[in-house]
Amino acid sequence: MSFILQKLLILTALSILSIVALPFIGMELISIDQLLTDSFHRDIFLTLRLPRVLTAFLAGGGLAVCGLVFQSLFRNPMADPYTLGIASGASFGAAAVILSGAAGAALLGVPATAIGALCGAGLSFTLVLAFSGVITASTAGRRAAASSPHTILLAGIAVSFFFSSLLMFLQYMSDMRESFHIVRWLMGGVDVFGYKPLLTMLPFVAVGLILITSNVTALDHFLTGDDVAQTRGVRVRLSRGLLLCAASVTVGGVVSVCGPICFVGMMVPHLCRGLFGASHKILLPACLMAGGVFLSVCDALARTVAAPAEIPVGVITALLGGPFLVWVSRSRRF
Repeated sequence: MSFILQKLLILTALSILSIVALPFIGMELISIDQLLTDSFHRDIFLTLRLPRVLTAFLAGGGLAVCGLVFQSLFRNPMADPYTLGIASGASFGAAAVILSGAAGAALLGVPATAIGALCGAGLSFTLVLAFSGVITASTAGRRAAASSPHTILLAGIAVSFFFSSLLMFLQYMSDMRESFHIVRWLMGGVDVFGYKPLLTMLPFVAVGLILITSNVTALDHFLTGDDVAQTRGVRVRLSRGLLLCAASVTVGGVVSVCGPICFVGMMVPHLCRGLFGASHKILLPACLMAGGVFLSVCDALARTVAAPAEIPVGVITALLGGPFLVWVSRSRRF
């Protein structure tokens, strides 16, 4: 058995262990005996703790896979779902729904905040393509320049700042209650009740993962550069657009339920690449599981370190992300 396969099996075991064990951890530990004999603790376990862990696992895995896609497309270990402004656009869409007072509404069973987040993610993705010239380029030379990762990356940074400014404008225009709601939501969190939020997020993450998996080989070729990838049969513009669209759908689905949770999409792929190598057929499931374990553990810390109060999990990931950025910047790995 290869060393890489052994590490994947260990990561799989850690994933199963986190899903099984973490629901017992909280402000008060729940024992197996309480779970089996006490209906009150059983209800807490099944309606609060288990859905929360599953939501954190799915959100963390989705964000980590999206970070892997961005880092591979742009050949930049610092890229994450915020790089292209997709998370900022999704946050703006959800915040606009909250400010409108329609946060409790739903369309065909999909919450209005999820619809707003997806619309915001789609709008930011479209703006990135438009600002980078991918949509409007006509000649072959302009198309090649427009589809370069550096051009799209710069357009994404501009779009991210644009939507961040709009978010500040929404907060300024809101009253105290709405402003607090928006600020608390922007901190990120997986404090869900029941399985509806998980089921809301699941289709978007599943569709995104299917599209990314179907183009996983192209991600290996993108690491060698666009020209080399094209000589190996990769339709560069189509594959890049499809992968970015898949990542946008996934991020939109996660943000609609959990809010913007930063640094997961940057830290986890970077660490997995050091552990599992550069093959995306291995990295994809590794990032999915590692991201799920990472965010689940962070959420367990968020609900225990300051008990009985809870810390938004986005605060925990941000506190870990700062030192990680310093470590990456001082390393010689990129």
